[in-house]
Amino acid sequence: MSRVETRVMDGRTWVAGVFGMALLAAGCGHHQTARMPAPQAAPPEVTAQQSEPVTPTPAPAATETGRIAAMPMPDGGVSDDDLQYVSSHDPIYSFEGDATWYRSPYKGRRAANGEVFDDDAMTAANRTLPMGTLISVTNLKTGQVAAMRINDRGPFSPGKIIDLSPASAKAVGIYRSGTARVRIEVYRSPKPLDHGGRWCVQIGALSSEREAEKLKKQLLRRYPESHVIDFPGEKSYWVRIRPEGDDRREAEAIARHLRLTEGDAYLTRLD
Repeated sequence: MSRVETRVMDGRTWVAGVFGMALLAAGCGHHQTARMPAPQAAPPEVTAQQSEPVTPTPAPAATETGRIAAMPMPDGGVSDDDLQYVSSHDPIYSFEGDATWYRSPYKGRRAANGEVFDDDAMTAANRTLPMGTLISVTNLKTGQVAAMRINDRGPFSPGKIIDLSPASAKAVGIYRSGTARVRIEVYRSPKPLDHGGRWCVQIGALSSEREAEKLKKQLLRRYPESHVIDFPGEKSYWVRIRPEGDDRREAEAIARHLRLTEGDAYLTRLD
């Protein structure tokens, strides 16, 4: 029998975790793409309140493809302290857009934060919020709201701003529908939202390795100062442009000016 544990705080019901729930439908995978979306903007400058660290230790270095060493998160994605913090503080930043959900395509898959993906954890993927960021997601149609943490990168699908784990999707009422308009509120971030970070432009999904290699060579000629790589994804291939120093401004400029006949370009934060 499935069970959902909830707590009511500050007049709102917060979902703490979902355990043993039967999977009812196939997820919306990261590999779904369409042609030429507008790149997702990075979070704007935040001046009203400083981000509060989740942990005092610095984030591990990114690998060539952007994956970082494991960044421990609370069991289940969020802790009791996280829920209390969200219920008693104002968000430092908020935005709205369309959400989808996804699940691990195979056993043992690691999320971008280095930890093994857990269908039952309250987590989500976003392209530009720092890893470990504590957020709440509100279904604007039903009013369902849940707290969770960013532990993965995506969605790499035009017009979508966040991918939820199955547990998170069930908590905010989009598991059956597959997508919904949501409001995302940021409460804590281990790194500043307004400066720094490691940034890149990710292009895909490409149907073949040959296509990825061809695009890589074209981009190396156009951006000789950048580090350009190609790598396999889930049944597809991707190309990534990392400007010198993984500079945010440079990555934003590249994303704005790219005109491609193949793949879609996404501004993405690595750390």
